[in-house]
Amino acid sequence: MRFRQIHLDFHTSEKIPGIGADWSKKDFQEKLKLGHVDSINIFAKCHHGWSYHPTNVKHSAMHPHLNIDLLGEMIEACHEIDVKCPVYISAGLDEKLVREKSHWLWHGLNEEMSWVGWTKPGYHVFCFNSPYLDYLIEQTEEVVRNYDVDGVWLDIVGVRPCWCQHCINTITERGLDIFDTTATDKLAREVYTNYTTRINNAIHAIKPELAIYHNGGHIIRGDRELAAFDTHLELESLPTGGWGYDHFPLSARYSQALSQDYIGMTGKFHTSWGEFGGYKHPNALRYESALSLANGAKICVGDQMPPRGQLDRATYDLIGKAFSEIEQKEEWCDKATNIADVALLSSEAIRTFLGYTDTENVIAAAERDAGAARVLLEGHLLFDVIDMLSDFDLYKVIILPDFLPADEKVVSKIQKYLDNGGKVFATGDCLIKDDNTFAIDFGAKITKEGEYSPTYLRPLFELENWVEAAFVNYSNAKELELAGGEALMMLQNPYFNREFRNFCSHQHAPSTNEDVSPAMVKTKNTVYFSVPAFISYEKMGQIVLRDMILHGINELLGTPTLKTNLPSVGVNTLQEQKELKRKIVHLLYGPPSRRGKNIEVIEDLPILHDTKVELQMGEKTAKRIYLAPQNEDINYELSNGVMTIDVPPFSCHQMVVIEE
Repeated sequence: MRFRQIHLDFHTSEKIPGIGADWSKKDFQEKLKLGHVDSINIFAKCHHGWSYHPTNVKHSAMHPHLNIDLLGEMIEACHEIDVKCPVYISAGLDEKLVREKSHWLWHGLNEEMSWVGWTKPGYHVFCFNSPYLDYLIEQTEEVVRNYDVDGVWLDIVGVRPCWCQHCINTITERGLDIFDTTATDKLAREVYTNYTTRINNAIHAIKPELAIYHNGGHIIRGDRELAAFDTHLELESLPTGGWGYDHFPLSARYSQALSQDYIGMTGKFHTSWGEFGGYKHPNALRYESALSLANGAKICVGDQMPPRGQLDRATYDLIGKAFSEIEQKEEWCDKATNIADVALLSSEAIRTFLGYTDTENVIAAAERDAGAARVLLEGHLLFDVIDMLSDFDLYKVIILPDFLPADEKVVSKIQKYLDNGGKVFATGDCLIKDDNTFAIDFGAKITKEGEYSPTYLRPLFELENWVEAAFVNYSNAKELELAGGEALMMLQNPYFNREFRNFCSHQHAPSTNEDVSPAMVKTKNTVYFSVPAFISYEKMGQIVLRDMILHGINELLGTPTLKTNLPSVGVNTLQEQKELKRKIVHLLYGPPSRRGKNIEVIEDLPILHDTKVELQMGEKTAKRIYLAPQNEDINYELSNGVMTIDVPPFSCHQMVVIEE
């Protein structure tokens, strides 16, 4: 996989004339060189259903206003300058075909057809349980057979329950109820598996080694079966397009631990896909590109070519500012693996493992994972995100965020990890059996379900930067009784919950100032926090709650492998190139700010001074410590197995390389 990629959209209405009229191979190549691009996803068929090459497939047609083989021209232009060009095919959408084959469309339970909420007016989604799949495979085979493509990129796919007549017939032929979500969910997975298997086999029958990616917009944590249909992974994560700046690190920390190569995908747009004339600030794209490197990923930037077929010079000047920096850094980022002290057992992965399908749980699982990842990032801990197939013994501490059913297989694996010397930090409704007892020994018993919200938390430890107080907790909390554990924090209740004719002041009643229960309990190898702390932090962003969580984790972790004094919104990772026997500390600082209602942007990249790094070396020594890509040696001290490095002032991204 190449490091500096472009994903080039070209979804072009038949109502626009002059398609490709300004195409120029020379201009196309010049723009790619300006952008320091070494791979670009180019288009064979768009969402509107038009092909951009001559086609003999029944029902398929080249765009009515295109007079050249644009796909062939682009491939030739790319290969002449050693740029790879996987080919994009809109798999789930084909608006041209809607007019001819509406009975092949996906239907919701209430017979809705348009993908409402994404675009309005909207495209229409096709069902792969209909003859549409044969049509799509024939289109794909034609492209792969006729052109020297470097991969196939299939868009708008996924496991999607459907109630079209084809799916209804399949369900009823099996003697099942079409309103039974278990049956419809099972069929949806079968349909997706059949689609990926058939189209992968068709592609590889022509070109066995070709890269294939099926894009559903999100890598589902814990669903390795679906990920295995892809030859590599692409993490679609446009911060300003609704994903935010927390999404990519969470997804990356899961993906890097899998066996597939992977790419971080952002966009050049101010908002999201399909935006003409929208430009991200150059500093934002520099930061997002560096963030991919810091998480072991290659980088892909989304763009959209205007209808007349000339790439926008301003866009490739913008991309070039980021990609020129990436080009200088690649040698320290290729074939890198992540070093982690702790692991987040993903709530989404657990949901997948246990087969949950309800929408509410999907949303809550995502929120719990996002809150936990945010805490770990801001606490500058080295972490992976794992699922139930991961090797737990690789980590010093495993974090269970807020909700983990006491399923026999889950409990057994966690108990085995604890028996092997592992440590667990858990919150909220984790590992609680039907009789309201814990499935593992947390050093406490549950005496009462929390009936108050909010509640108050009084730490029994010193919290740096905070006064001694009972802090409001914007959720309920379980009341506990010690059973061999040590209380680290106490719970206090308000006088009453806020209700009609029973309230105090503007928000909630004050604390009674009476400790009613331990709220955080420690044993030798566990810490249990009785509030749903991670989802609360995701929603409320309460800094003191984050610091309470980090205190509990650090009680178990002890001395971390890596410590920095970065600001809380700074990012640090520790990557390793094992074959080259070197470790790379990545330091990033690009504080996002909210400028629109739901849009975070990065504009300023302040220079950071006096950054310190402490790395646990044990008995190892270093042959050389230097900055990359500057290739400048820097001073360090090594005492009692701890390497202390004073990092010179930097902006945006700095790599510190330790050669062993």
